[in-house]
Amino acid sequence: MEDLKGKTALVTGASTGIGAAVAKAFAARGMHVAVHYNSSAGPASDVVDAITAAGGKAFALRADVRDTGAIRQAVQQAQQTLGGIDVLVNNAGGLVQRVPIADMPDELFDEVLHLNARSVLAFCREVVPLMRAAGRGGSIINVSSVAARHGGGPGAYLYAGAKGFVSTATRGLAKELALENIRVNAVAPGVIQTPFHDRFSTPQMLESFRGTIPMGRIGEPDECVGAFLYLASAQLSGYVTGQILEVNGGQYMP
Repeated sequence: MEDLKGKTALVTGASTGIGAAVAKAFAARGMHVAVHYNSSAGPASDVVDAITAAGGKAFALRADVRDTGAIRQAVQQAQQTLGGIDVLVNNAGGLVQRVPIADMPDELFDEVLHLNARSVLAFCREVVPLMRAAGRGGSIINVSSVAARHGGGPGAYLYAGAKGFVSTATRGLAKELALENIRVNAVAPGVIQTPFHDRFSTPQMLESFRGTIPMGRIGEPDECVGAFLYLASAQLSGYVTGQILEVNGGQYMP
């Protein structure tokens, strides 16, 4: 992955969990990384500090991804600071709330879809013209979920549906941008031990999920990193676009 050295990346939702692990891994390969966060300023600062302490280059930027104006400003800030964006990782998202369908308010639908689906397209809308103008192609890596395949856990159908949108939109964008050498793929993590599950899944739920995983355990954020490195590197995946890379311990085998 020598081709990653000197490249630039914007990683959304990079203050904790998978996003933080990806940002650190990119920086360790010589990339200059924009670490995006919304409310977790302290953890984002910790990620930047860890990267710089290891000799890497990173800075933090804030934006509420439910606000397309804030997304536009964040991308402009990343472009100005990094001098370009070679890799975009659309990792920001969240379940928001588990709720039975009979109790679902319209406002929750809007929030979950804005957070997990519209934000991905909004970031792509801002970044693609920059990649196009730079004329050196690029890699967009969206984050889907195993929930997009099996519908998610209890009360998570909105999140699962939004991630299904991400997977399908990934394929459509890949077709649109292929001739410009902008590759668009997605990583679909399974059950990974992150603040997501700390907040939304009880110990009983996690134990139930564990029982559906052939490897018999819940994954760690660092175990997702290889998929992102592979898709970011044109040296390794230059002929790969429109793919959904499953990282789930065998929980779902398409």
